[in-house]
Amino acid sequence: MSVTVRVPAKVNVRLAVGAARPDGFHDLANVFLAVSLFDEVTATPADALTVTCTGADADRVPLDRGNLAARAAEMLAARAGIEPAVHLHIAKSIPVAGGMAGGSADGAAALLACDALWGLDTPRGELLDICAVLGSDVPFSLVGGAALGTGRGELLTPVDAGTFHWVFAVADGGLSTPAVFREFDRLTAGTAVPEPQASPQLLAALASGDAGALAATLANDLQAAALSLRPSLADTLAAGTGAGALAALVSGSGPTTAFLVPDPETAAKVAAALEASGTCRATHVASGPAPGATVLP
Repeated sequence: MSVTVRVPAKVNVRLAVGAARPDGFHDLANVFLAVSLFDEVTATPADALTVTCTGADADRVPLDRGNLAARAAEMLAARAGIEPAVHLHIAKSIPVAGGMAGGSADGAAALLACDALWGLDTPRGELLDICAVLGSDVPFSLVGGAALGTGRGELLTPVDAGTFHWVFAVADGGLSTPAVFREFDRLTAGTAVPEPQASPQLLAALASGDAGALAATLANDLQAAALSLRPSLADTLAAGTGAGALAALVSGSGPTTAFLVPDPETAAKVAAALEASGTCRATHVASGPAPGATVLP
């Protein structure tokens, strides 16, 4: 017997970042949108906890306790008083270290898969509590759809969202999220960093399904830091907007870049232009909102 869970990538349509807190984290106003680019995690009974991975950039995925999927299994087993005797196989499509919460997605998927495999029926609220301990983006990976994340991103309020079409350009290599936040702190040192908030205009545009209105309100406070560490991303952003994207931004902490487009036909055109530009390694076309972590039949 095995259980497979499908889990989506995310794009931040608004990532507002506050000043560093005493614990080193930053308060956020993080408007998440789950998109139709998925990883799948399969949990199978085993003698001990093991992790394998196939798919895009699988060689860059840790297969030890540094993997959030492994940590999710350990935490759930500890809560239930059992051994984490499970093999977790991750089939990757979400970019690794790309700012689309691929590692967080795998943690949420492993948690749900192990809960089903072990017949624990853990209440949803307790699963979300474990997710929040695993990482700031993990709760949203479990929930999916569209949500406003506050605190360090883990406190979720669902928001309404129409359907939006996206192109994602994958860069060579990754960017460390902690490094991007450190660069944000360096760039904003000595300035008054405002309290993070999501504007009513953005939330209204998201709910309306109007891509033009959403394009006018997209923003990512980490973008300047990501561009400072990876200046070549500016060429990718320019290539996508030049090909007809309504708006472009760095996804989360990067280095994946996200392009909002009006329809699937424009998405195909923008993706082709980005691949031809030589400014990225690969592209993905997706739409959102997408459902959160889901047990497959």
